[in-house]
Amino acid sequence: MFHAITSRRRLARGLFALGLAGLVLGAQPARAETVLTLSNWLPPTHPIVTDMLGPWQESVASASGGELRIEMLKAPLGKPAAHFDIARNGLADITFAAHGYTPGRFPLTNVVEQPFMTPSSEAMSVAFWRLFEKTPALQAEHDGVHVVSLFTHGPGHFFNTRRPVTSLADAEGLKMRIGGRTAAAVGERLKVVSVPVPPPEVFNAVSRGVVDGVLFPDESVAFFKIDRAIRYGTAVPGGLYNTSFFVVMNQAKYDSLSPEMQRVLDLTAGETFARRAGKAWDSADARGRQTNLAAGMEIIQPSPEFLADLKETLAPVTEAWIAEAAEQGVDGRALLTELEAELARADQ
Repeated sequence: MFHAITSRRRLARGLFALGLAGLVLGAQPARAETVLTLSNWLPPTHPIVTDMLGPWQESVASASGGELRIEMLKAPLGKPAAHFDIARNGLADITFAAHGYTPGRFPLTNVVEQPFMTPSSEAMSVAFWRLFEKTPALQAEHDGVHVVSLFTHGPGHFFNTRRPVTSLADAEGLKMRIGGRTAAAVGERLKVVSVPVPPPEVFNAVSRGVVDGVLFPDESVAFFKIDRAIRYGTAVPGGLYNTSFFVVMNQAKYDSLSPEMQRVLDLTAGETFARRAGKAWDSADARGRQTNLAAGMEIIQPSPEFLADLKETLAPVTEAWIAEAAEQGVDGRALLTELEAELARADQ
């Protein structure tokens, strides 16, 4: 009996102590939540937003126990081309954009945009990040910010409303919406008429015949709803080009975070983000290809002869980039070789 009473008393004292501890802990102020702002210039339904940035926001919040949160602003703080400087100058904490939106600013990043180089977005995005990590010249192009991650879209192909493109002669003279420096160089070599059209205006341009077609990945044809207007797609192995993207953060803001919160960002960024983004884009490309086929589009695989002609015709695009890299004091051919090596081990 005495033992039972003693045990109950000890249990009561223990519960009372736990209650006091809970009161003390509850009385302590909660650790402040840090909110990072992210300027977004894309529609909220775009795969970059829904399948790349959105899951990253969730990962950061989860890994930090809610102490660090990324808030996507409801309206962009400037045009897409301004977003690197928006982060650098601290107008927003985090931004993203395509390198090609500011021609001439990131010439060495064009290494990942060369023709026939992109087996998939995942492979190229991972290879791009790994190349960046060990290449000071690539890092120098991004001075002034903390680089969160880098990625690319999938292989860019040739889509048009006029005719099947099964030879160089078929492409010549078509009016094509082309975006980005490498794609423009490809278009010039293919002797198409390049027409500058912002992506949101592509639907109207194609529908009204302002352009005959586009150089796009599969995802973008479906996303911008031109799949029913486009009749023919020529799917080039490795792509005619791709587009590279950055996600960057204001350096002072990153430095102001605690070491624990910096670690949270680092663990969810870099190669982790690049691989996730690449997988998401590959999935979007696969869905886009199915949408395009369902719309009645004819997808053409180049014959060996046509592919050989394409490679010969577009070789000067890469040679011109190698020459430009040399002007920057960089061995472009060696950088391409290293990129190819990283692509070969991107799944490791």
